[in-house]
Amino acid sequence: MAKDDLKDFERKVLVRALRTEDYDQLVELQLKCFPGMKPWSRAQVESQLALFPEGQICIEYQGRLVASSSSLILDFDLYHEWHSWAEIADAGFIRNHTPKGNTLYGIEIMVDPSYRGLRLARRMYEARKQLARERNLMRIILGGRIPGYGTHAAAMSAREYVDKVVHKVLVDPVLTTQLSNGFTLKRLIPNYLSSDTESRGYATFLEWTNIDYVPNPLQRLTLFAPVRACAAQMQLRMITGFEEFARQCEYFVDAAADYKTDFMLFPEMLTTQWLTFLPKDRPALAMRKLSEYTPAYLELFTGLAVKYNVNIIGGTHFVVEGEDLYNVAYLFRRDGTLAKQYQLHIAPDQRRWWGVKPGMDVSVFDTDRGKIGILIGHDVVFPELSRIMADQGAQILFVPFSVEERYGYLRLRYCTQARCVENNVYAVMAGSVGNLPSVENIDVHYAQSAILTPSDIPFTRDGVLSEATPNIETIIVDDMDLELLKPGRQSGTVLSRQDRRSDLYEVRYHPPAGRR
Repeated sequence: MAKDDLKDFERKVLVRALRTEDYDQLVELQLKCFPGMKPWSRAQVESQLALFPEGQICIEYQGRLVASSSSLILDFDLYHEWHSWAEIADAGFIRNHTPKGNTLYGIEIMVDPSYRGLRLARRMYEARKQLARERNLMRIILGGRIPGYGTHAAAMSAREYVDKVVHKVLVDPVLTTQLSNGFTLKRLIPNYLSSDTESRGYATFLEWTNIDYVPNPLQRLTLFAPVRACAAQMQLRMITGFEEFARQCEYFVDAAADYKTDFMLFPEMLTTQWLTFLPKDRPALAMRKLSEYTPAYLELFTGLAVKYNVNIIGGTHFVVEGEDLYNVAYLFRRDGTLAKQYQLHIAPDQRRWWGVKPGMDVSVFDTDRGKIGILIGHDVVFPELSRIMADQGAQILFVPFSVEERYGYLRLRYCTQARCVENNVYAVMAGSVGNLPSVENIDVHYAQSAILTPSDIPFTRDGVLSEATPNIETIIVDDMDLELLKPGRQSGTVLSRQDRRSDLYEVRYHPPAGRR
């Protein structure tokens, strides 16, 4: 079987700066999002880009402009009294942009209605929040539309409508999204944008507070760089087809997305559930049949990563390349790109039962939340791999695993904890639970998924951030502060990395030419 080209399955999502040449697509987008309202003129867009290019952001999906946001910086103390959008945004020209101001003010955000459901608004708001942190701004202020009010205006006041949206009695396509992205409703503004007939001219005054803001630039800032991870301790079960498998996986990704996680890890050998609905065969031949579903598997998880805005390590899946069978973990980034890590050390029963071959590449992957490595099951037993990954910049190790009983689990758990101590990295483990009585050699499972840390004073007691209750289906979610890794590597209680005796020994990585 031919090797799959992962680029064929990518759905590229790119958050980038807006450019002058985007103008025609931008106007088309505005007309779709705000029918009946006058779009930006070319002069307004050129003025925004000239005065504050970092504040004008857009999203490309598959090469098409599908979302954008515009903002400026203000000294908001000068704008205590609300007057109108035209004044606060200088009628869209933002000539009142104040680089030394304290507030990022959002004047517009829009998402193509055809592409809603991909959490594009969340990506835009996260980009704004990052800009506020980088500029050390106190807050983000929005004057938000309430387009759903128009259909309720005859029955209630704008104040009553907003109150019902806040208490989730009603859903507004704009305000509901803003509240879910961490903004707080401060007040209601009448006569804000007279041309907005859907909102009846009203707007909401919303605020997001930058907790990293430092009033005195000379004050020392203690950085906090949280990365939120979720491990799915998933129960393997009898299923009737691929569609049922897809529903299970989407359920877990949806749950993780509700916590706004950056990474989600599924267990090793996740796709062996398919053997419960595929025709029975000898174990080695049955595993090879899984490879026929590789395109469907890649399409499924690429779509979930983009739709739910989560970087997903999709457990592992068996693929046939040429005549060889490999156990592969795929990384599905939330920007729509893909990567993969082959299992490098094959356990004896996998060789004996299925004829699995080892891969030849040790990879470290760039993501929007730092560099990561993937160690599949038995690979975590070998300290050389994690050392190579850490030396290449990996800060988090993801360990999907599958074992039958507690002895096997503890072997992997203790080794994973050791990798954290040796390399001063975090590790996330996810294993499967449940039984597959009709599948040979993978009939029972044991797991206690965990998020682990180095063992030193800045980290949690016992080096455990979170761990699941053993052998039940659940998820665990926690934040890993990457900034804590830096002092541990430079001035920790022990310096495992610096104290290596390179004069006595070394670890070298030398993949054969032309091999994985």
